[in-house]
Amino acid sequence: MFEIDRGSFDEMVEHGRAGFPNESCGLLAGKEGRAVKFFPMTNADASPVTYRLDPTEHNAVMNEMDDEGWDLLGIFHTHTHSEAYPSKTDRERALWPDGTQAMFPESFYLIMSLSDRENPVLRAFSIADAGEVAEEDVMVS
Repeated sequence: MFEIDRGSFDEMVEHGRAGFPNESCGLLAGKEGRAVKFFPMTNADASPVTYRLDPTEHNAVMNEMDDEGWDLLGIFHTHTHSEAYPSKTDRERALWPDGTQAMFPESFYLIMSLSDRENPVLRAFSIADAGEVAEEDVMVS
């Protein structure tokens, strides 16, 4: 079960809607498996079908997480017109260039479908070696 607080969920929804029609992205920091801060970030691809975290922002966020002793709990992005499920591109980008090892096997990939912008759907996945996908139930509390 992946549990996220209502405040972080609402920030993700707001960030996703603000970036529409392009995909939006960000990182979710956690401590002991609980969300502590959502970092909305720039989609460097500026695309409705792909996302890439802005490298400068990514470094700054990771440094802040390290300074605070937080873990990378989730890698967030939206799907603007499709189901909240990792696309082929999402799965490929979750792996190191050799295509066999997961970059962030301890983190969740949080995908929010905005195909119905009034009722966004957030789903959580782990992406393991070789791009194997497993879904976790999401609870917003």
